[in-house]
Amino acid sequence: MAENKWKPPGDDEEDEEEVDETAYKTVKDAVLFIIEVSPSMLTPPPPTESKKADTDSPTSAALKCAYALMQQRIISNPNDMMGVLLYGTEKSKFNSENDATGNLSYPHCYLLTDLDIPAAEDVKALKTLVEDEDEFRKLIVPSKESVSMANVLFCANQIFTTKAPNFSSRRLFIVTDNDDPHAAEKAAKSSAAVRAKDLYDLGVLIELFPISRPDQEFDKRKFYDDIVYSQVSTDPEAPAPISGPVKASSTGDGISLLNSLLSNINSKAVARRALFSNLPLEVGPGFKISVKGFIIFKRQDPKRSCYVYLAGEKAQIATGVTTELASDTARTVEKVEIKKAYRFGGEQILFSPEEISSLRNFGEPCIRILGFKPISMLPIWANLKPATFIYPSEEDYIGSTRVFAALHAKLLISQKMGITWFIARKNAAPVLAALYPGPESLDENGMQTLPPGLWLIPLPYADDIRQNPEITTLIRAPEPLIDRMRLVIQQLQLPKAKYDPGKYPNPSLQWHYRILQAMALGEDLPEMPEDKTVPRYRQIHKRAGEYVLDWGRELHAQHEAWLKENSSSSSLLMGTGGVGAKRAAAAGGGEGEGDGGGRKKAKVEEVDDAGMKKAYADDKVGKLTVAVLRAWLEGKGMDGKGKKGELVDRVTRFFETK
Repeated sequence: MAENKWKPPGDDEEDEEEVDETAYKTVKDAVLFIIEVSPSMLTPPPPTESKKADTDSPTSAALKCAYALMQQRIISNPNDMMGVLLYGTEKSKFNSENDATGNLSYPHCYLLTDLDIPAAEDVKALKTLVEDEDEFRKLIVPSKESVSMANVLFCANQIFTTKAPNFSSRRLFIVTDNDDPHAAEKAAKSSAAVRAKDLYDLGVLIELFPISRPDQEFDKRKFYDDIVYSQVSTDPEAPAPISGPVKASSTGDGISLLNSLLSNINSKAVARRALFSNLPLEVGPGFKISVKGFIIFKRQDPKRSCYVYLAGEKAQIATGVTTELASDTARTVEKVEIKKAYRFGGEQILFSPEEISSLRNFGEPCIRILGFKPISMLPIWANLKPATFIYPSEEDYIGSTRVFAALHAKLLISQKMGITWFIARKNAAPVLAALYPGPESLDENGMQTLPPGLWLIPLPYADDIRQNPEITTLIRAPEPLIDRMRLVIQQLQLPKAKYDPGKYPNPSLQWHYRILQAMALGEDLPEMPEDKTVPRYRQIHKRAGEYVLDWGRELHAQHEAWLKENSSSSSLLMGTGGVGAKRAAAAGGGEGEGDGGGRKKAKVEEVDDAGMKKAYADDKVGKLTVAVLRAWLEGKGMDGKGKKGELVDRVTRFFETK
């Protein structure tokens, strides 16, 4: 059978589930930055004594954010579009087919990067503008005339219409510090509101990233409340929106404007990827509401490489074709001739496609609540797969938002969870899932990090639980040892005792695309990857080093005490002629029986800290004897067991972390 999808040899399609993917939404995202260029936007903040004070002007910081987002999207969403439009510039530039005819004109609008999938040239041009001050001053010159916001929004409308007409997610990011561009012009303000309404009718979502000046707080009520439509429902009982309004960034409060803008833009940068839309949530018999499912967390991997055909005039991506052949006659086998079979009892049981479909049909896609249980009954090991975030939708059932909000609030207050029967799509296997209520999560700046809603957590069936390992007799740690380890853990807590994934980019993924970027842009290859997951050894040693050594000494003391208390049982376990007897003989320096004489215990030469430090500095640790290394390590409360190479590594790591 000929197909257009090539798969590597050895891929087994026997157990592949034939599913109807019409319920999935492939979200293609297009983001257009609109950045104002004005004297105030080009004025850097006043100098301060703080080392973390702002040094970038608002326009420069916004361009750096756009550059950072472009690099990020190449890695995470290589099929999404992005563009940068400057307004308020002295020069005008608009790449459009209609531009040549002169029918359309957008004065003081400069299309820096057209809305398209970012290419190497786009990244290079934006990088040059961000890093080259002369190029920045040459291009970024503010206009002496005022700019019509209606004209700017109409320009954005044209870009979205021509470049991304079929994208299901289209967003406009406006960065400005002018909260009332048409203060004395009612007609211009009304015209801008009409153009904004046209964008919303087109399906474009406008996001505002306001910047407050040192002498003036940004007030959205003056102009932008009519431009940016609020996502907050008028229903007081409705849940909070998935992403709320952005807090204004300030250039004079000591917080880095660049970091603040990056944080705000990153919170809006990722398009919401719908796993399913308008799925019925059955609260009771005949009582249904409509919900959407979103993938909040998804592992990112390097995009698969492709085969390239180089024999033609220009390089082309090769498309693989798979053909099924009969083993005896080598003739092409058609799809209708192929049946699926499952082995049972040594025989092949054949099924037609219709029979396979009927076997897998457990009903229409839905989420059906079977009952409720306390949240405390959900064990941590019960998560089979990543959870799906669900949120109400009014498209199929009016009033879904109010019912969803009431259910969410009741589950949160009562600390209950729902047990549901969940079928995500047609022909999908049914799943038992916990309907877990999640509260809204905010950061220190009041920005939303996780929206309020319900999570569907797939639960295991009896067939999914494997046999537990055999339980062996364990030695319980004594309380003094636990108390000392508690001090170590307290010293090594993460900030606010929480793991923030936003601070730890995947080093392997970042390194992969950093190499690709350097090769595509003709840059020097980086020497080392930036890995923020590497532990900060110096800080760990400074904060917890002494506590770890105390714990080691306490462990040694407790072990000696345990050996004394359990000397009879330990000797029985080890055997009279086993390792324990040999260690006892070595420790006591007793006489040997085979050589006819006594063996004296060798005197161990000791090295103090200064001597060991000098040996480390002279790279002569490896020349010391095993006895010297072991004695020094045990004196520091560290493990002195192992081969010489392991002992040398421990000594070296000790001095490297100091």
